Amino acid sequence: MREVADRAGVAMSSVSRVLSGHPDVSSKMRQVVMAAVRELGYRPDMLAQGLRRGKTFSVGFTVSDIANPVLAEIVTGAEKRLREAGYSLLLTNSEGDPALDVEHISLLERRRVDGLILSLAEEHHPETVAALRTVAVPVVLVDRDIPVGVKARCAVFDHAAGMRAATEYLLDLGHREFALITGGPERPARERRQAVEETLAAAGNGARCAVSEGEFSVEFGRRAAAEILASSPRPTAIIAGGNMLMQGALLALHAAGVEVGRDVSFVGCDDVAIAEVHQPPIAVVRRDVPAVGVAAAELLLDELEPGDSDPDDHPRQIVLPTEFVARPSAAPVP
Repeated sequence: MREVADRAGVAMSSVSRVLSGHPDVSSKMRQVVMAAVRELGYRPDMLAQGLRRGKTFSVGFTVSDIANPVLAEIVTGAEKRLREAGYSLLLTNSEGDPALDVEHISLLERRRVDGLILSLAEEHHPETVAALRTVAVPVVLVDRDIPVGVKARCAVFDHAAGMRAATEYLLDLGHREFALITGGPERPARERRQAVEETLAAAGNGARCAVSEGEFSVEFGRRAAAEILASSPRPTAIIAGGNMLMQGALLALHAAGVEVGRDVSFVGCDDVAIAEVHQPPIAVVRRDVPAVGVAAAELLLDELEPGDSDPDDHPRQIVLPTEFVARPSAAPVP
């Protein structure tokens, strides 16, 4: 900083005010100092700045499974918004194991992150809940329930709306025998299943739904779809409640020689690449995935950078919509 001040012909305090973004700096002073910064290749010590201000300007993000393309998009949305606000992102991957969630929460706290964004493998896992109750920094959950006794905000999707629309569409096409493949984190799975079952019950036409519930993986989707095809009576419409379950189910249908849209109707979740390139294209319940990452970052920034307002006056939950996109995979009963 002394070299920058000498080069610019100003006091060190002026350099400090410019680099810290102090409002009481003239545009001419800012231009002179920043020109010297560029000429000298000066880079402020962020660790020292953080120690002085009691912040690390970093946010921890624990992801349940980074192999899931949807979660990768959520991280991308959050990282971009946080980067714009001057924060870096530390990412951990729990591989669907709630015990790793607990370890990662502790690790990120020891790293002195300023806040946490969490896409947990299992939000009601006892050890995870216990860890969250002791966290000293602001927490935002992504598409998860907030456990009892945990102080957090959340950014979530309205999974029920899109799933109701998909079920109603299939009912209008004449389907009465349904199968739902579901599983994974509690909140999305619960909302999706409840929406399907309530919509069928409200129809009052004798429609039934067989539910296959298990782990949120391609392999379970494949196994569940194979069992559905072997059942009697065989459902005429299959709904896969998640993009990885959708991928597995489509692999099983292809292996069995079942033509989607002709032999059986099929609806998946999330507009991942396989949904559009598959022949025929797959009807899906769609959502703006990166937007929930941005929303989670905004909720966290509300607490980290509250400005003149009281953080408690800011929203504690943001709910994003889902919609059903009809495509040829959903067709009338054969």
